[in-house]
Amino acid sequence: MEVFGFDLGPIVPFILIGFAAQMVDGALGMAFGVITNTLMVGLLGVPPALASQRVHLVECFTTATSGISHLLHGNIDKGLFFRLLVPGVIGGLLGTYLITSIDGDTIKPFVLIYLAGIGVWLLIRGLLYPPKLRQAKHVAPLGLVGGFLDAAGGGGWGPVVTSNLLVQGAEPRKVVGTVNSVEFFLTLSISASFIYHLGISHIAGATLGLIIGGITAAPFGAMAAKHFSPKLMLVLVGIALSVTSAYGIWTAWG
Repeated sequence: MEVFGFDLGPIVPFILIGFAAQMVDGALGMAFGVITNTLMVGLLGVPPALASQRVHLVECFTTATSGISHLLHGNIDKGLFFRLLVPGVIGGLLGTYLITSIDGDTIKPFVLIYLAGIGVWLLIRGLLYPPKLRQAKHVAPLGLVGGFLDAAGGGGWGPVVTSNLLVQGAEPRKVVGTVNSVEFFLTLSISASFIYHLGISHIAGATLGLIIGGITAAPFGAMAAKHFSPKLMLVLVGIALSVTSAYGIWTAWG
């Protein structure tokens, strides 16, 4: 299949992966990195290190598109945005700095166990109890930890921050839109030195496919987040978080 003389055949699987992962991430505020890494490594046989590199670069594009889409749909809480932004970027920079001395693979299974537990709790809460919306209180520490884990562990901003804000009772669609928007600045700060050293050669091929799929799906994910009921959002987030975390635990210790 050619478009403007360029053969898209080899990158079609990556376009589909990027589209599916961003649809989930845009609607639920998490899981682009987890889903993309899982499908690339598990289904396509991409080496884990290369998959992680591609995800971080692609997220610079998808989070920008997703953030703009959420802004247009009114899904962003400005107060929450700025309360997450600075601590999140600081945490990301600290995680980037310490990644050489801390083994992210060692602590990742324990983080995934925690996330799987949160996912089950959210699923039960969504099924049995109508959510009561409250103002989130513990935001800055959450942003700091989420940013650090995202950089040091190769992912975790969405699952850690979104799930905890939902546990605190914040409005689901505002949480999803705000977390997605802050993630752009977080990803950009973490990836800046990485892109500087690698250049732009990785934009070609598979990475380009992920970018095309992710950017195409971003507006649809934001639209879904706006129209989902809070109860349904909690159930879907709980399922997504539990399943992806359980798979991560199985691959890490299986």
